[in-house]
Amino acid sequence: MIIRPVAEDQWSIVAWLYQDFRHDLASVVNGFPYSDGRYRHEWLDEYPAADRFGYLVWAPHPNHSDELAPIAFALVKQVDESHRELAALFVVPAARYDGLGRRLALDVLGRHPGQWSIAFQHDNVAARGLWRKVAREAFDDGWTEEQRPVPGKPDVPPDHWISGFLTVADAPS
Repeated sequence: MIIRPVAEDQWSIVAWLYQDFRHDLASVVNGFPYSDGRYRHEWLDEYPAADRFGYLVWAPHPNHSDELAPIAFALVKQVDESHRELAALFVVPAARYDGLGRRLALDVLGRHPGQWSIAFQHDNVAARGLWRKVAREAFDDGWTEEQRPVPGKPDVPPDHWISGFLTVADAPS
């Protein structure tokens, strides 16, 4: 597994994977694709920017060992100098269930010590388990979880937000 910042010419790769990410969330958020066949993508349209960046994970392709395949991504929003938000994390289904999502999250958090916020949907059971495990590992006992209403959607369960502070000394390796 190789984790690298998204290069300028790789954002189209993230865009393809982002559609898989939104497809995965469709059953949780009752999402349908738009008339052009794509799921919502306005969050991704904000990348790259000075305060928004991403990471891609690469691994040997199982059927073409001479090439690397993109198997996961993480998107980060910088709220201010020392506060970041993990805006999205996605692992392709064939690469799940061996801890890749946890390792990617810990790697990204560790690259940027400071205050972090991570949101997930109430009904996303897999995300709930992942993010609580990541929070315990990254922030030890120094994290909180709160529920916040989803803006403009009073009929859906609130989102869960995990917040924690990561010092350089605490950064996972």
